[in-house]
Amino acid sequence: MSGNADWKSASTIYDFTARDIKGEEVSLEKYRGHVCIIVNVASKCGLTATNYKELEDLKKAYGESQGLRILAFPCNQFNGQEPGDSEQIACFALRTMGATFDLFEKVDVNGDDAHPLWKFLKKKQPGTLGNAIKWNYTKFVVDRNGIPVERFAPTTEPKKMESTLKKYF
Repeated sequence: MSGNADWKSASTIYDFTARDIKGEEVSLEKYRGHVCIIVNVASKCGLTATNYKELEDLKKAYGESQGLRILAFPCNQFNGQEPGDSEQIACFALRTMGATFDLFEKVDVNGDDAHPLWKFLKKKQPGTLGNAIKWNYTKFVVDRNGIPVERFAPTTEPKKMESTLKKYF
């Protein structure tokens, strides 16, 4: 499968591409062999400060030693809480929040226009009361083989995912 042609036939996240915050097409193949957290982010959400800080803390704790990678996808589908363009989002993430994890272009995570990766994640790790992403900061853990293995609610703080992550390192 090339790029994002048919998410229904995808077997791993490595079957997808996404544009990074600078607009460059990135093959998710680059994450092969790494445990990943894939998360939808927003700069104007009440959950932003805690999630950015704790995701960065997890990256610092396990990025080098265990190969943890964090893929953050800005999304404006929840109460318009990510209104900025790529430059504004990148500036906020790096300068305001100190985030050094991988940031991608803004995507939809629900509906017909949802990014194929997000359709795949929801299929592999269904949510409670339907598969839709309910809010900003829904977090998926992907194992070293590119398989989504866990899904965490927006209200789950990233540090509470630590014991789960350790199972996959």
